[in-house]
Amino acid sequence: MPHFIMDCSQSVLESHKEEFIIEQVHLIAYSTGLFDEGDIKVRINPFKKFIVGNKTDDFIHVFTHIMQGRTTEQKADLSKLVVTMLTTMFPDITNIAMNISDFEKATYCNRTML
Repeated sequence: MPHFIMDCSQSVLESHKEEFIIEQVHLIAYSTGLFDEGDIKVRINPFKKFIVGNKTDDFIHVFTHIMQGRTTEQKADLSKLVVTMLTTMFPDITNIAMNISDFEKATYCNRTML
């Protein structure tokens, strides 16, 4: 935990290497002090075919899933930091967004918890 899953148009990866983008998202997430570095997971899903608002304009959307317990302000700051960094990296992409969902501690389970 947390998981940062970036959906984007395939052409986004022409500007920067996938590994570099992943590293930048990881660094921003860690810089907030909200997460242990070893717990941060970042993935990218590039799409060749898509529509955004009935157009084929490039896009980036980061879906973030974190364990409950952070304040709304902390989550808003995290979103702003990631979107700001992506906007700097991809100044020509107008469709850049992020949202955060909370995992519920009571229902979360992973292998080490069995």
